[in-house]
Amino acid sequence: MSDLLRASAIGTARVRLDGPDKVRGRAPYAYEHPVESPLHLHPLCSSIARGRVTSIDATAARALDGVVHVLTHHDAHRLADTGDGELAILQDDRIGFRGQYLGAVLADTPETARHAADLVTVTTEAAPHDADFRHDHPEVRAPEGGADDVEDGDVEAALAAAEIVVDQRYSTPLEHNNPMEPHTTIARWDGEELTLWTSTQGVHPARQTLAPMLGIEPEQLRIISPHVGGGFGSKGVPHADMMLTALAARAVPGRAVKYAVSRQHMFALTGYRPATTQHFRIGARRDGSITAFALDAVSSSSRTKEFPEQAIKPSRQMYAGEHRRITQRVLPLDIAVPSWMRAPGEAPGMVGLEIAMDELALACGLDPIELRVRNEPELDPDTGLPFNQRRLIDCLREGAARFGWAERDPRPRARREGGWLIGTGVASATYPASRQPGSQARIRHTAGTFEVSIGAADLGTGTWTALTQVAADALEVDPEQIALRIGDTALPNATVAGGSTGLASWSAAVMAAAQTFRREHGSAPADGVDAIGEAAENPAEEEYAMHSYGAHFAQVSIQEDTGEIRLDRMLGMFSAGRIINPRTARSQFLGGMTMGAGMALHEKGELDPRFGHVVNHDLAEYHVPVNADIRHLEAHWLDEEDPQAGPLGARGIGEIGIVGAAAAIANAAHHATGVRVRDLPVFGSDFLPR
Repeated sequence: MSDLLRASAIGTARVRLDGPDKVRGRAPYAYEHPVESPLHLHPLCSSIARGRVTSIDATAARALDGVVHVLTHHDAHRLADTGDGELAILQDDRIGFRGQYLGAVLADTPETARHAADLVTVTTEAAPHDADFRHDHPEVRAPEGGADDVEDGDVEAALAAAEIVVDQRYSTPLEHNNPMEPHTTIARWDGEELTLWTSTQGVHPARQTLAPMLGIEPEQLRIISPHVGGGFGSKGVPHADMMLTALAARAVPGRAVKYAVSRQHMFALTGYRPATTQHFRIGARRDGSITAFALDAVSSSSRTKEFPEQAIKPSRQMYAGEHRRITQRVLPLDIAVPSWMRAPGEAPGMVGLEIAMDELALACGLDPIELRVRNEPELDPDTGLPFNQRRLIDCLREGAARFGWAERDPRPRARREGGWLIGTGVASATYPASRQPGSQARIRHTAGTFEVSIGAADLGTGTWTALTQVAADALEVDPEQIALRIGDTALPNATVAGGSTGLASWSAAVMAAAQTFRREHGSAPADGVDAIGEAAENPAEEEYAMHSYGAHFAQVSIQEDTGEIRLDRMLGMFSAGRIINPRTARSQFLGGMTMGAGMALHEKGELDPRFGHVVNHDLAEYHVPVNADIRHLEAHWLDEEDPQAGPLGARGIGEIGIVGAAAAIANAAHHATGVRVRDLPVFGSDFLPR
């Protein structure tokens, strides 16, 4: 088609290409891939938080009809590398947390496997454990590898001289990813070749992690994952369920083993967001300009494997201030291993920061938006670099206009309607903008169709559709001529779908391949010709502080007598560079905002320190937002392109939607009631008279 007639695919709100297959059940998720005569796995898990296994009696289980094997640490394959404490399972008798894998039963049906697991007697010897998270715990320490603290100027002197000081501690609890598709894996060994059909956000990164541990070359491990039913970060790295399935299949050569992690087991075995405490001390002049900024953050972690939730990240670069001290510490406990959850670091870190900024605005007698404007930095406070595109003020101003902020009475408890107190709140949003190098794409032409192959992932984010649009424009053809293949290590290497880097990284590879293809084969290519391209480093990331920004606005109603909270409306305004597909982008923004609402009002993993486990470990008691909780959501963005982000001009959008959303709701609750809640989630009982 003539370039003059062909409209650009990028920027059009195209319907998801995978949508029809998903609603008809034709898009196979990991557990649904057909394999011959599979065995089904049910795990044996620890019921103590720390100690050792003294004996395992599987006699009754092995005698059950349909049971093929009972795997324990006595007969599991010895791993070549046991440095990863989370993945090095069944290698000895030690127990590091409640719920840890101690073995597995393999049977002809899931029901038989579960029944047989109940017949296995595991005897353990408990040791004293510690699962009590608190900021003043004597074992709080710097993260492994050293602290990455900030120390600028004399913070204590500046705080002492400040006219206004906010000195408060904020906290966020354990939170759990809970994608609708649980973590699932099918494993089959054929000699020394292993195939995993698994639910993962990165087939190639998972292979690079698992193959060396299993003592095989990466080329001997094939991972297949074309469709992923959600992940929110929990599927960004391999967890022990993948390793357990692989070890189980190794014990039954030639047979495929299927394992779907139960919803309850997912609370301990597939990662979660750690708890944090954040002690902010912010000093300012009466005009609101910040003179001193101190943050001491602590996050919970596991002795089995450390994962620091870096809640300090947004505070390092959000607002100006000459005197700064920012520290991150961890507390290792005898608990399950935490991991990535949507916007790790930024999501909990902006809770404390943006509530503290709301408190500072109130103390200074300023509108919360004006306070943020007055503390807008000229250069990145963290690196001293210029910003790529810092349009936070534009997001605040435009979002305020759309939300009707100017009509707001700034006084708490100023608006009451029929027994309901109504309040509005605002919070900023930020997330790093980055592009990972190393992804590769192959383009092959056959009979007018361009097959574009890359081992990328689509976990509901719209990769199938958006990457097709990018390829179409890069090749200057219609999207209908693109046949995309993703989610398989048999395809060219792709980086993980995480850190809001996926589409930007993969698009760079596709565009490089398209450029090579057109240079080598022209606009009328012969059948069978192909080309490969690779995503390079983005040099701008060394010259600019690369971030996206946004602003969240929320309105809540709180019943005076009962404390019932209703989220009336939310509006998000974002600066994220060029938007590839408005339809899927809006879905991403709204999804993040919805998770932010859950973070603010519902979500809390109730860890019982006596036993070291989360007691509300199912969706009946661990509440997430549903349609009835979300009355009105709006997501908007600035019309822009970011030349520093690369030729596509786009930045990632998967995570910025959740960052700041919870703080906006908490700030709205204060505006409604005059009661300041600093510990999430915001419960209705917090607003009732004591």
